[in-house]
Amino acid sequence: MTRYKSTPLYGGAIVCDLPTNFADVSKLRQVPDNQEVYIDQDGFTSIIFDITERIGPAGTGPEIDGRALTTHLEDLVGSDIDTVKVWNTTETVFSRLGDEVPAYTLIATQTPRPAPGERTSSPDFTAIILTLLRLENVSSDILITINVPHIKGEYDEDDVDLQLGKQGQLIGDAVDYAARIWETFKVKDWALFGET
Repeated sequence: MTRYKSTPLYGGAIVCDLPTNFADVSKLRQVPDNQEVYIDQDGFTSIIFDITERIGPAGTGPEIDGRALTTHLEDLVGSDIDTVKVWNTTETVFSRLGDEVPAYTLIATQTPRPAPGERTSSPDFTAIILTLLRLENVSSDILITINVPHIKGEYDEDDVDLQLGKQGQLIGDAVDYAARIWETFKVKDWALFGET
């Protein structure tokens, strides 16, 4: 069973629960000011928080917000967008922010293109759980990305078939991490967004 601890982000302006076995990457290397990056000390999964300028026109709704989610996903994977398959997209509720703050989550997989004739050490695929939190009142989007590389020998291939709804252990754990973040994510200091 995963253990969690309340974790301050952006100097304590935001707080949420993260698994206790995830380490703050900024203690190891430089991380941009608009990001917080945590990595599993016992595996390969990472959780990235990213505050960006809000994308798209004013207002909210599945069409406007859906377009923004797609744009953010394209920015995230860059020229590899054709290697990405989105399995589902759902509206998401952040318990401590209230229903009026729109949020959406998608689950996608990215399968790397092997270079011709090259034996690859890259993952078979990486699952991406991407949550977009739309904060129109402060002209910001917050992206919470959980990257879950699936490396041959590190997971049970028979347990994963997203077409059949089989997520396997690693994706299942990541969905639990995301759900805990949605429950516990709280903005303590809105002045943070004046600086983004």
